[in-house]
Amino acid sequence: MNSKTDAMGRAIAEYNNTHKAGKLRVFSPMFDEDEIPVEWLFRTYGEMPKWEQQALDRAQGRILDVGAASGCHSLVLQEQGKNVVAIDISPLSVEVMVQRGVKHAIEQDFFAVTEQYDTILMLMNGIGIVGTIDQLPDFFEHLKRILAPGGQLLCDSSDISYIFEDEDGFIEYPEDSNYFGELTYRMQYKDTVGEPFPWLYIDAQTLGDAAVKAGFDFEVLAEGDHYEYLARITRAV
Repeated sequence: MNSKTDAMGRAIAEYNNTHKAGKLRVFSPMFDEDEIPVEWLFRTYGEMPKWEQQALDRAQGRILDVGAASGCHSLVLQEQGKNVVAIDISPLSVEVMVQRGVKHAIEQDFFAVTEQYDTILMLMNGIGIVGTIDQLPDFFEHLKRILAPGGQLLCDSSDISYIFEDEDGFIEYPEDSNYFGELTYRMQYKDTVGEPFPWLYIDAQTLGDAAVKAGFDFEVLAEGDHYEYLARITRAV
């Protein structure tokens, strides 16, 4: 990623340096402008939702923290005495992770990873990097290569079908869309404007079906109050 378009990274770096930040704005053609509270990216274990805490507690062996941002999950894992490698495509975020004490922080795309890990973490809707439903087979093929025997993927996502529910409780999806959770986002922090990128919110049933089809086992470990869930994906024996 070019640092000139690294909107999230700039927001993270500014907050790390000054303990305050402006709006990290999020745009999507499907929704009104939204905002990510930058301080949330620096949350402690006690501030994390229960499913994130559960994922961190379950992580074991050699751990890969995908899309690590400010490194909040990796820092908790280090405090727990665990061996974690944090990756992110944001160069500014990686710099912040190093400054905050993450021992192994790398600027790397998940799909460029070649080493094997016992636990792969994709939190904060991290499975969204898959982008589209059509990319799931390629994602699982890559997972087979980098997930060690007996390993696990711990990921969370949200079922956003509720957004399309009318006042009578009926769900009507947009006619011009494919899977309803396939979105396009763009971020902006002050005058730094990021490039548009695809993002996938996937319901548990659809993710589970794709995992099983690819030869994995799937289970939902926890559910949140707003349609979030934590899933564990392992190689079928």
